[in-house]
Amino acid sequence: MICQTIKSGAECGFMTKKGCGFNGGSCHDIIDKCEGCNKVIECETGKYCRVYPDPAGKWRTGKCPTASHLKTDVKDAAQKVNPLKASKRANKK
Repeated sequence: MICQTIKSGAECGFMTKKGCGFNGGSCHDIIDKCEGCNKVIECETGKYCRVYPDPAGKWRTGKCPTASHLKTDVKDAAQKVNPLKASKRANKK
């Protein structure tokens, strides 16, 4: 439904006919770690996340799973070579 409390006009999964169903009855502001994310929307009352009503809760376990402004470090695991098998392969040639 369309939010009628803080993010007026934006689509919200917590909005019901009775009002906002999130704890406290409204979404919470973003925190400093959320700055630069493309999921942040700016309203008259402040800056809010489009995905999570409580952004601070997503950062408690490390990093936010939908943070678009963070680069993920992909490590290429070098495969270990078994020296016994490598010597047998070399002897076959």
